[in-house]
Amino acid sequence: MSAPTAPIAPADLYRHSLRLLLEKDISAWVGLWAEDGVMEFPFAPPGWPRRLEGKEAIAAYMRPYPDHIDLHAFPDLRIHRTTDPETIVAEMRGVGRLVKTDSPYEMTYIAVVTVRDGLIASYRDYWNPLAVLEPGTGFAGSAR
Repeated sequence: MSAPTAPIAPADLYRHSLRLLLEKDISAWVGLWAEDGVMEFPFAPPGWPRRLEGKEAIAAYMRPYPDHIDLHAFPDLRIHRTTDPETIVAEMRGVGRLVKTDSPYEMTYIAVVTVRDGLIASYRDYWNPLAVLEPGTGFAGSAR
């Protein structure tokens, strides 16, 4: 009989999720989510989703992500613990290129992530919508 394994810490799960995004393995990234997970974008501009409910909605939203952004790195990652052991706050930059225009991509993010039973249950993504609405980004008028 093997010893029970400890659940993955929220910070470790988050780091793993970033590696999957860099590998463009969206299917595996979605696999880290609880069936009833919620992804929110509090600063989303008009016409963009502000809240995705359920793993299937999150999968549909993220599936075309690698066709828009080719991420190369998440430098300056800082993960902060909170008073809730299942919730972390992450600060980072995403660096890469926009696929459509081949222009550089750089975005600063703050995310509040809650993990339940080893899966992502809630992810609030605080990103700058003004950056993707600028001319030449390839994003104006399209969903992220």
